[in-house]
Formats: sequence, structure tokens, C-alpha cells
Amino acid sequence: MLVITSIIFFIGLCGIVLNRKNILNIIMSIELLLLSVNLNFAIFSIYLDDIVGQIFVIFILTIAAAESAIGLAIITVFYRLKGSIELEPIKRGLANKI
Repeated sequence: MLVITSIIFFIGLCGIVLNRKNILNIIMSIELLLLSVNLNFAIFSIYLDDIVGQIFVIFILTIAAAESAIGLAIITVFYRLKGSIELEPIKRGLANKI
């Protein structure tokens, strides 16, 4: 099972590193990373017969849900303003202000 979670983590990491143009893909990749960490916590919690790992899973799921909601709200507002959700205009806008 740890091999499966490692593969999921690697897919999420590759999604972040290789695809830097679409913000939706980056958010989905972050969700994959959090999913693999949650699965590892759950697996080790069951293996070690300890409830702490399952409590961490609940906290991480809460944080992931908040991150998704806030990220999608920001994307929606940005799309309404600019008409696109590509990261290049965001990067250029931040570079001009620094």
C-alpha cells in the first residue's frame, strides 16, 4: 500500500513541477499530494493501532477543503477580471510590482 501512496505522491509532485501554466492542474496536484499523505497517516495509524494518525487525517482533510474553496474562489474572481486563468499574467503582474 505504501508503494501506491508513493506513486500518488510522485504523480502530484510531477504535476506541480511539470505543469506551471494552468492553476487548476496545480491545485489538483496539491490535492493528490495531500491525499497520499492522508493515506499514509491512515495506514500507519491502523498498523500501529494508534488514533493520532486518524486525527491528523481529519485535520488535513479540513485544510485541503479550505484550500480548495479559497483557491477556486480566487480563480473565479481572476477569471472574471482577466478572462483567463493562466499563470503567466499573474507572474508578470507580480514581477512588475516587486
